[in-house]
Amino acid sequence: MRIGITGGIGSGKSFVCKHLAQRGIEVYDCDQAAKRLIRTETSIREALTALIGKDAYTADGDLNKAVVAQFLLASEDHRHAINAIVHPAVFNDFLASGIEWVESAILFECGLDRLTDVNIVVTAPEEVRIQRVMQRDHISREQALAWIGRQWPQQRLQELADYEIVNDGQADINEQINKIIQLCKKPF
Repeated sequence: MRIGITGGIGSGKSFVCKHLAQRGIEVYDCDQAAKRLIRTETSIREALTALIGKDAYTADGDLNKAVVAQFLLASEDHRHAINAIVHPAVFNDFLASGIEWVESAILFECGLDRLTDVNIVVTAPEEVRIQRVMQRDHISREQALAWIGRQWPQQRLQELADYEIVNDGQADINEQINKIIQLCKKPF
């Protein structure tokens, strides 16, 4: 069984994944995998260079984040073109990993949920999320709100997910994880 974990910025997906790791449950991190694949996979490097131009990578072979960000933010078509290169590689890498749990901020948006049997959304009140993002990234409230506004609304994720973990700083995370693990062991 493959289990997806998602949630908006500042919801605490990584915090929940750390709790899972403490239980010996390995979680595939899509963000980290994408960064690794963009750096190491020749096919991705070639495709991004063909799409963006020779400046997509530095002379040292690192992704030129400023150039890619400028291209990415120029239009929705550009964003879709980059995603069409990176997402399938991440999906294939996840499937090849043999890991059952996967964390992705854009699980539903990118279609990764088609590869999972159960999906969990980690939620938190908006003000808690704003404060977490401001503190973690050392940014203003306006910048945090802008990041939150770029993502799907938390309510939409709740509607699409099978289970919810409330990470508001008060609810017992371990109790919620225990319940979900038990539910996931039951046959569907």
